[in-house]
Amino acid sequence: MAYNRLMSELDGTKTQLCVLIVSLFLLLDSINPMKLFLHVFTPLIGVTPFHLVTIILALLGYLFVSEFREMLYFGVKVFFHSILSIFFSSIETTGLQNIPIDGPAIFVGNHANQFVDGIMLMSTCQHKVSFLVAEKSWNRRVIGDFAWAMGAVPVSRSQDSATEGKGTLTITLLPGDSPAAGASSAKVVVQGCHDATVGDKIRLKIDPCITIKLTSEGEGKKVGEVAKEHLEKSLKGGKYDILKRVDQSQVYAKVLSKLEKGGCIGIFPEGGSHDRTDLLPLKVGVALIAYAALEKRGLNIPIIPVGLNYFSSHRFRGRCVVEFGAAINIDEVTLPEYRAGGDRKKAVCSGLLKDIQDGMRSVIVTAPDYDVLKHIHTARRLWKRTAGAQEKQDLNRRFALGLQKLLMKFDQKPPKKLEVFMNELKVYQKTLDELGIKDYQVPTLASEGAGEETTNVQRMMRSASMTLESEEAEEILEDIKVPYRIAHLLFTIFVAAIPSIFLNLPIGLLSNLYAEKKRKKALAASKVKIRGMDVLLSEKVMFCIVMVPALWLFYLFLLLFLTNLDYEATLLFFVSMPIAAYAGIMVTESGMVDYKDIKPWLMKLHPATRKRLRQLPKTRMALVQKLREFVGEFGPQLGEIYYEQEVDWKKVQGEASSDLSPPPSPNKGSQKEKKKNI
Repeated sequence: MAYNRLMSELDGTKTQLCVLIVSLFLLLDSINPMKLFLHVFTPLIGVTPFHLVTIILALLGYLFVSEFREMLYFGVKVFFHSILSIFFSSIETTGLQNIPIDGPAIFVGNHANQFVDGIMLMSTCQHKVSFLVAEKSWNRRVIGDFAWAMGAVPVSRSQDSATEGKGTLTITLLPGDSPAAGASSAKVVVQGCHDATVGDKIRLKIDPCITIKLTSEGEGKKVGEVAKEHLEKSLKGGKYDILKRVDQSQVYAKVLSKLEKGGCIGIFPEGGSHDRTDLLPLKVGVALIAYAALEKRGLNIPIIPVGLNYFSSHRFRGRCVVEFGAAINIDEVTLPEYRAGGDRKKAVCSGLLKDIQDGMRSVIVTAPDYDVLKHIHTARRLWKRTAGAQEKQDLNRRFALGLQKLLMKFDQKPPKKLEVFMNELKVYQKTLDELGIKDYQVPTLASEGAGEETTNVQRMMRSASMTLESEEAEEILEDIKVPYRIAHLLFTIFVAAIPSIFLNLPIGLLSNLYAEKKRKKALAASKVKIRGMDVLLSEKVMFCIVMVPALWLFYLFLLLFLTNLDYEATLLFFVSMPIAAYAGIMVTESGMVDYKDIKPWLMKLHPATRKRLRQLPKTRMALVQKLREFVGEFGPQLGEIYYEQEVDWKKVQGEASSDLSPPPSPNKGSQKEKKKNI
């Protein structure tokens, strides 16, 4: 990260240096290269500025035509980069060293924020990435236009044309057969499904993540395949949808052609966006593409997992951490198995898909639900309040996987200490939510110096030694700052009010209404979304891309026909609108930060909440102490995620998903030499 930051600073310095030198050459005729060229060659061969301008324009025209798609992609990337800088307060990127410097690559990412996911990956990756886009999105205006400009490949998805099946299914394990120990799927008999044929998929309504692919039929029954982990649940049968088989041969041909030319492909193998806290079952397409590239083109394409970790993903000015994981390559000794076809081909594709899934889980933080995920983030903040993006991700994963391993160790029955701590953490988080404040604000409620980095022991000693009089004195000193903060907040809001009310507020209100309507529609049409929050920000972005310029043109029309301003002043107003709108956004955000920071101070003036706020720092310190005691007691049972400073998350995720027992603890001789990192 330090190297990347240094290089970005050097690039900025070089750019400024080049601009200043070119400006100097253009301003002084005595050193202007073009002027010197004309001064020498005009008397000799009669070269004039018109000749040079003609040649340069011809070269520019040729460059524009020959490199049109490259220039268009670059322009779209710059545009989306500016869009993301408006909608996100911070975007941090880690793991860039895992991306190959050149050559083809396949980027696979989790799909948590609909169209924004592709924009985010495109803007943070130094390579040109062509995405596989659902044909349903490809046919939408604006979205489809940008997808074409980015060189995307449209893909027909069977779920977009799903039909409801007639009747009720009965599913049983194939007689005389049982899933092999190493198999990833099992064969089942499907009865009661007369409107589906071989090659189609059946999606069960009891759990839309479960699909059964029909492989054969005869003698009045149909045989299908279901993922082994879904076998018992699938046997319940019931209502179903039919996903018709789609021929993707042309899509594969286009993708292989791009890879063969050294291009990069972006795929979201879950098949669609969702708002769950874990991955959906991955589609096999990415494995087929990778094996086809190796078989037909001799290319062992590196597959790069990408973790798109959003914080308040559906809100304006949220945060995102983009993490690129270690590359995954096909083991070439498995190619004969792929060529053999049938069950052997399915086995190696399933194995590669398992590696990809583990790689994707290694760059995100997964949890059973949002409540548990929220508690994990809270525990991480209790453990260490300030940390860089990579360290935050690492700690979040340690807590998430540590919780998973403990639950597996105790047969999903958490130990009493963990249960008590989780309940107390839940009460603490609920109190924060009710008061409308954040965890990072709690230490500032204790004293002025509580915001400094001090150890928990020091804080507890200081808190224990404080007298009631000193606490009251410190509260008075803190309250003195309230008028200044209020004045600063009001001034900030006043500065932002004029551009925000006329340029940002109308679009903001309309985009919220539009996105909410789209969310409800997407939720009704989806079988895997929980609340449909994954579509909100994407729809807001698309709405603003169209309506913001339309609003500016509307104001331009008003200025031209309803005022007496001359054209120069009107043009100046129009050109200033984007600058004023962006400034309004930045100042408004500053005002909101001030409001959030000042809110606890104002609440302390209210007798009803003063007691609760005064208790929060003590509650937090007690939770910190309990967390450290708990980690000290159970941490050694978690193996390398407790002891090792650097963890191979792909390997650890693979072990966690395939082995219900936790990894063995390090031997006693090595425990003293290894640093405890949780």
